[in-house]
Amino acid sequence: MAESRYLQGACVWKGAEMRQNHRWLKQIPATVLEQIDAALAAVEGFEWRQVTDRNFALPDAAAFFDEVREELENGSGMVKMCGLDVSRYSQEQLRHIWYGIGWHLGTPMYQNRRGELMRDIRDEGMEAVKLYGATIDASGKQFLSSGARTLSTGALRFHTDRCDVVGLLCVRQACEGGVSKLASSAMVYNEILRRRPDLHALLCKPIPRSRFGEEAGGEHVVYDLPVFGVRDGKLTSHFSLTYIENAQLLPNSRRLTDAEYEAIQMLMDVAEEVCFEMRFAPGDMQLLNNHIIYHSRTAFRDDVDMGQDRLLMRLWLSVPNSRPLPEDHAVLWGDVGAGRPRGGIAQPATAIAV
Repeated sequence: MAESRYLQGACVWKGAEMRQNHRWLKQIPATVLEQIDAALAAVEGFEWRQVTDRNFALPDAAAFFDEVREELENGSGMVKMCGLDVSRYSQEQLRHIWYGIGWHLGTPMYQNRRGELMRDIRDEGMEAVKLYGATIDASGKQFLSSGARTLSTGALRFHTDRCDVVGLLCVRQACEGGVSKLASSAMVYNEILRRRPDLHALLCKPIPRSRFGEEAGGEHVVYDLPVFGVRDGKLTSHFSLTYIENAQLLPNSRRLTDAEYEAIQMLMDVAEEVCFEMRFAPGDMQLLNNHIIYHSRTAFRDDVDMGQDRLLMRLWLSVPNSRPLPEDHAVLWGDVGAGRPRGGIAQPATAIAV
């Protein structure tokens, strides 16, 4: 394996810097907000799934969305778009708006095997377990899938999603908690390389993951993928501890070594060190490049009577200016070429039986 080098560029940052640097905050231009209203009127009577960038026309938004995509791919890796007054729209109208904006930024990808292209992120209690599943760990306790954890009030650990860009539109915020925590995975990469090159080397080698019922099909139930991969000087880090832990519950999966566990724990510790926190306000649209950003969430508490029950609308996007990925990432991403449609969850009609 070639010797690892430190990553360079705007994607390498610490949270303290980003609290002072507002390059990632993008105010939606007033002309674009006006055109959103006109576009919404043009698709009245359509289901939100029928909305595209062609029938949801935003003629003066191209330069703004180019700036957003540039910041996501070649800048900090994150953007918060602000300015949409969600109180002016119904929940269904917000779906039309958000899906239309998604099409202007990229291509929406499937988020689960039921073919959902937009997913409400809210507390669904036991319904989430029925939808996304759970298993039993070695101690006999219930082990929730990643999807079930997301649709609960609990905290989420640092992770990435299986898409180039994950987008969240805040419709309502919880009365307490639900704070978003963001970390540069490029900074985490550099810090582990600086402090413990031996553990860094392990994260550049294959780690077994489980699909955990995430998709109906796929080449393998358990697959190997490094946490860190670099191609043409650009990082991609795909990490979700839930899928790694679940692979360890399966009989035919390779057991992780103590050193690998130490490396994973160091990754999470360093991410916590270098992250920063941001709280959504209604109307905020958070966009994250999963290749270079880890995200997590604090636990939250809803108050339905006060209208403070947390609701985010999530999109998974494949974007036209995406980076090339290492060849061994095809097991998860499909096409690894730059700017290629990729990511998301294979659908039953097109999945390979396992």
